[in-house]
Amino acid sequence: MTKGYGLATKAAAQELLDLGKGVSFSVAVRKGRLVGSSGYVQTRLASVALRDRDLIVRIVSFLDINQPRAAAERLAEERG
Repeated sequence: MTKGYGLATKAAAQELLDLGKGVSFSVAVRKGRLVGSSGYVQTRLASVALRDRDLIVRIVSFLDINQPRAAAERLAEERG
């Protein structure tokens, strides 16, 4: 649990996929609350990363999980 700016948060990778051809897809879950509060907020974030020779050259993140997964799979096929 990370604390700062009056927030307590925890993040975990839910899914990590190497789709080949320098394309990766991931889903992370972050759960947080205001310090001293009993209520929590949770978000899921999908990210598509492009690599060139083991260097990440672009990362794009989305709140919608399904659309970026399909886009990442198409991109990996196109880069083939």
